[in-house]
Amino acid sequence: MVATPLAGRRVLVPRGGELGEWLAAQLRMLGAKPTVAPLIAFAPPSDSAPLARAREGLAQACYDWLVVTSATTVDVLGDSLVHIPDSTRVAAVGDATATALRAHGCRVDFVPREEQSATGLLREWPGDGGRVLLPQSEIAADTLERGLGALGCEVVAVAAYTTRGVLMDEEVRRRVSEGAIDAVLLTSGSMARELAAQCAPLPESTLVVCLGVPTASAAATAGLSVAAVARRNDREALIEALVELNP
Repeated sequence: MVATPLAGRRVLVPRGGELGEWLAAQLRMLGAKPTVAPLIAFAPPSDSAPLARAREGLAQACYDWLVVTSATTVDVLGDSLVHIPDSTRVAAVGDATATALRAHGCRVDFVPREEQSATGLLREWPGDGGRVLLPQSEIAADTLERGLGALGCEVVAVAAYTTRGVLMDEEVRRRVSEGAIDAVLLTSGSMARELAAQCAPLPESTLVVCLGVPTASAAATAGLSVAAVARRNDREALIEALVELNP
């Protein structure tokens, strides 16, 4: 018999795509009742020319490092990842991003171990200068760009995609406000901010579980009370954190 530690728990998954589907499937296997209601969507950047030039430069070995901060960036780079020259090393901000890179046939040379975040990557950075390609969300903070620059790197930061909010279905919002949702799984800061903007204040009974310290920090800054943070920066750990909260 399959264990059902989350039997009957009503969990909001505010993320679409493959990740949202995977989380919902895992929750069902554990007996939960997931509701998938994406709060963010991804689109091409307002100006795609810099990204096109960066991809060409990547193929021509113009960079010493490629730094990747999300699975969404991996999807945007796509086939470019298969043809990265041996002279270009690849860094991933965390295990989830590293897994996505490897699934696209890309090797990963560096992942921070102590803290899987922009700050952790900078703290453990193994490079000694050089030219770094940093494709990120159009609304990403400049933490890595400034931090790598301070470490002596020539950073080429380009917008790989833009993130926009998605209005939650009115019925789902009503269920959240009435306390009919037991837990919410957050996987990014932009998702946390959107949840707060559309649904705050959350009922005290609603548990907010975050993937990674940056997501938890963004949630707290947005006024959300965080019940748990995944011990590792991967989707399996997010589910584990929720299970550990279950009474």
